[in-house]
This record gives sequence, structure tokens and C-alpha cells, in this order.
Amino acid sequence: MDQVEFAILGAGAIGSIVGAHLARAGRRVVMLARTRRAEQIRQSGLRIRGLAEFDQPVAVLTEPGELHAAAVLIVALKTHATAAVLPLLRGATIDSVLSIQNGLMKNDHLAEVFGRERVLGALADTSGELLASGEALFTRNGNIYIGELPGGASARAAQIAGILDASGVRSTAVADIQSLEWSKFAAWAGLMILSVTTRASTWQYAVDPGSALVLARLVREVGELASARGIQLSDQGVLPVASICRSSEQQAVATIQHFGRQLQARAPQHRMSSLQDLQAGRALEVEQTLGHALRLAQQSGLSLPRLSTFYPLVAAMDRIERRA
Repeated sequence: MDQVEFAILGAGAIGSIVGAHLARAGRRVVMLARTRRAEQIRQSGLRIRGLAEFDQPVAVLTEPGELHAAAVLIVALKTHATAAVLPLLRGATIDSVLSIQNGLMKNDHLAEVFGRERVLGALADTSGELLASGEALFTRNGNIYIGELPGGASARAAQIAGILDASGVRSTAVADIQSLEWSKFAAWAGLMILSVTTRASTWQYAVDPGSALVLARLVREVGELASARGIQLSDQGVLPVASICRSSEQQAVATIQHFGRQLQARAPQHRMSSLQDLQAGRALEVEQTLGHALRLAQQSGLSLPRLSTFYPLVAAMDRIERRA
């Protein structure tokens, strides 16, 4: 395929939402998807429900090697699929690439394939769910943050964010993307663990005082890891992570419960993608997220006892659910 403006690698919920909005806005988009999902898209287009309701035809490729060139590559795969797929894109000419995956390994993986100068940092504070029907349920239009890894303002980050935002998926260019990526991970790690262990909607375990306490302790523990690696955390994102880490434990719990009440009012159906994956029998992103954080902690000589306890438990739940 000749050059496109946007290639979306991964047609799960967020990849589908982003691709559909860009295509509807008149951008030349191609989705890189697996065979079954690709067939759904070929037959019915990208079908968006929830905050937006529309069906959008879009080009789709099942073989990444068929992509010749793209101005922007957006990686929306699950992290455990990255190592196998990214090398297949080495032959493509990619001007800029960004990942909206979970975890902290993603930018290094992109740099190994495309060169660090082409890589932008990014995170998605946006939610959706891919239904069995093939429809993508758009549940929360938060923000996709994009920025240069060395920091500072960037014309290309501003241009890409502006295009996404104009298409209907909120996006902002930022000067401190690494701080935001770490802040998201500090929140995500705890939310992911609570989602699969309680199997509840997000607002429910955020409001409950017991699970809110566990979540606060997990966030603060990952915050210790960020501090040990010289990362300054931020309150910009799904949770005010910096405030949770520097306040008292009691105040941190109250902050999380407030977040839960807001989510209950605004997005009561919100479920973490990890819970969606667990219940669908899909592999969880355990090694590439929680496992990676523990390896970074070991390198820094830091003990993370709560994360060390939950990591093997979540890994066991993943194995048991997929054997069932």
C-alpha cells in the first residue's frame, strides 16, 4: 500500500475509535489488524457506539509488511504482541511513530525498530471496549497526550495532536510526556490489579474504602520507583498521582474515592481493558507492565512489597483463566 497519513497497528477498542474518527474526518487511514478482526472491518467498517454513533469504512491490511509508508504510525496493540509484530514494519517508511499502549517499555521497543528520533511519547487517558459484535464502545473521551521524549514543545506533536483533536478524539501536545507516561503507569498498575482481582466496574473499587486503600498504597509504591529514577510525577491524568503520593494515606484514599464517585456519575460502565481481557480469555499484559516495573525496581535497589505480592497473583489468574 502507498503512503497513508495514519496507520493504526491494532484494531481493538482504542485503535478502532481513533482510526474511525480520523477516517470520518477525511484522513487517509489504514488499519493493521488480524485476520478475524480484519474481516469484520472489511465487511462492516469500524462501528463506533457509545459517546459517538457511526459506522466508518476504512482500508485494512492483515500483513504489516504490506505497509510501505505512513506519515504517522499509532501502535495500539497489546504489549505482549509488540515484539513479534514491530520487526515486520522495518521496511516501511515511517515519519513519526507513537504508542498508546500500557506500560513503560513501549518507547524503547519503537526506538529499536524505527530510531529514537522518529518516536514520540504518548498515552491514552481514553477508554473503550471492543464488543463481541465487532462494535467498539466509546466510553470515555479523556485525552491522548503526545510529546517529544526529550521534552519541550514540538511542532510535529502539536500537529498530530491537533489532527486527532479535530477528528473528535481529544488530544493535547505536552512538553513533559515522560512525566505523564510514568504518572499514568502509577495509576494504571494499581487500577489494573484491582480490576482483575475484584472483577468490578472501576468506580466500585475506587469508592470502596478497603480497595481504595489498597489502590492508594499501590500508586504510592510505584511513585517511589518513579522518584528513584528521577521522574517527577504529575496530577494531569486519570488520577492526581503526584498529590496521592505526597499527601497522607488518609487523604490519598479520599482522593481516590472522589475519583470513583465522579466516574460513577460520568462513566458507570467503565471497566479496565485488563478486566475485559481476563473475562474474554485473552492474555493479560503482566510481564510487560508489572513485571517490567519490578525489574526496574531491582535495578534501582528498591523493594516494592505490594507490587511483588500482586504480580505473581495476577499472573496466576491470567494462566488459570486461559486454561478454563
